[in-house]
Amino acid sequence: DPPADALSRAACDGVRALGLPLGDAATRFIARVAFARGQGMNLPDMSQDALLAGLELWLAPWLDKVRSADDIARLDLLPALRAMLDWGQMADLDRLVPATFETPLGNRIPVDYSGDHPQVELRLQEVFGLTTHPVLGPARLPLRMVLLSPARRPVQVTLDLPGFWDTSYADVRKDMRGRY
Repeated sequence: DPPADALSRAACDGVRALGLPLGDAATRFIARVAFARGQGMNLPDMSQDALLAGLELWLAPWLDKVRSADDIARLDLLPALRAMLDWGQMADLDRLVPATFETPLGNRIPVDYSGDHPQVELRLQEVFGLTTHPVLGPARLPLRMVLLSPARRPVQVTLDLPGFWDTSYADVRKDMRGRY
């Protein structure tokens, strides 16, 4: 039974050698934090280099059961990443940079923060009744909406939903009426 600190150091060395096992949820969370930081929110740097440099600070407490490369590959980093934020930071992140967009129908659609603009892909019918365009972050950046047909094919991409309803919706509706 080696000492706990020796195991922790060895596990951190193993993560450095094998790379961070970033699953989808952790990758989406890191993208949310990066977007929020880019808009001026005071949050920790979660770039790959910063995370690897500070493993002993943020990940070591979560490595107590790691004994092999397979254990490292199965690690769920999301709880450890979320723990890097205090309660106020997490509340601000959830309020200003939410993980999901709730449609008027009550469905929650994941927001993709990995590109140059936060984006959701959803069926056109999901936004019926929505008259204001959703905005995100402290800078109130409009959410890019990729509106899909019932067959889940893109029919419109917009940063101005009220403008879409006023202008091109009639053409989209005519086109979809012929197909669906």
